[in-house]
Amino acid sequence: MNGFTKKSVGTLTLGEKLGKIRSDRRISLSEASRATKIQVKYLEYLEAGAYEKLPADVYVKGFLRNYSEFLGIDEKILVKLYEKERGIKDNLERGKKGKKGNLPVGREKINISPFVITPRIIAITAVLLLIFGGFFYLYREVGSFASAPRLVIISPEKNYSTDGNSVEVSGITDRDAKIFINEQPVMVNDEGKFRENLTVQSGTNTVTIRAVNRFEKVAVETLTIQSTCAEPQENPSAADNPENGQMAQAENSQKLQIEVRVDPGPVWVGVEADGNLVFSGTMLSGTTQSFQAENKIVINSGKGKATFVKFNGKDRGALSDSSGAARGVEFNRDTKL
Repeated sequence: MNGFTKKSVGTLTLGEKLGKIRSDRRISLSEASRATKIQVKYLEYLEAGAYEKLPADVYVKGFLRNYSEFLGIDEKILVKLYEKERGIKDNLERGKKGKKGNLPVGREKINISPFVITPRIIAITAVLLLIFGGFFYLYREVGSFASAPRLVIISPEKNYSTDGNSVEVSGITDRDAKIFINEQPVMVNDEGKFRENLTVQSGTNTVTIRAVNRFEKVAVETLTIQSTCAEPQENPSAADNPENGQMAQAENSQKLQIEVRVDPGPVWVGVEADGNLVFSGTMLSGTTQSFQAENKIVINSGKGKATFVKFNGKDRGALSDSSGAARGVEFNRDTKL
């Protein structure tokens, strides 16, 4: 004995971290699957570290983003850990395939290549690479011209039900493609990802996502969103208790009240309350949103003529007379009713 005690030091893998966090919060795989819209088998593969059974990296990173939001942890940490472990596994697999049997010392095979690199060979190789590069570029351009753009919807599912009036639509397309949700343009980032909040009305909502590349080739996905959200009420407690109704009315009277309605839609709407952005998304035809503020509300709309406002209970009509965008329309305590 040398007087030292050996201790094993280990770190948790990505799967172990996910499993531990989920277990600590007493969440089952089926509950996590329902909340994140990720199939149970993919959650099991993630926690087991069975990356070879998962789909392409772009989908796995989408899974990790949804799962991190559900668990309330930083998605960048999960993605980095996944990329690191995936790289280690890939290297180990390549090492196993390339491993050869060991020969006794002094009897190793010595391979002498008859191939000698000369300036002429280098020049020929460079020319061939240029030629193949040109053919590859033309092939890719022709392929892009002939094929429709990629369009993958990450969330929600094609047939989705919610008890709220807001749904986030996210997905991936080609980097040079344009995305339209119910013919409303949506921003696409440099990686081809897009995300948009939709305001839906009670009942069945049909959402059409259209991707268009630079050659005008189109890919289309259609979602059906069933919403059971309750219709907005002026003072829901007033009918049951007049005193509560009077108190709520007195409290609300001290704040600025704005109700925004879109018809026809869809229309992109942004709302700032007292300098803070409280809503930014696409409202479908016939939907409404209500907002409050202490001193000031500013509304931006992609279609001013199709955006109607009710301010402090009084109908103010359309946001503007123009069918184009309306920017920075302000309502404050000095605004006349």
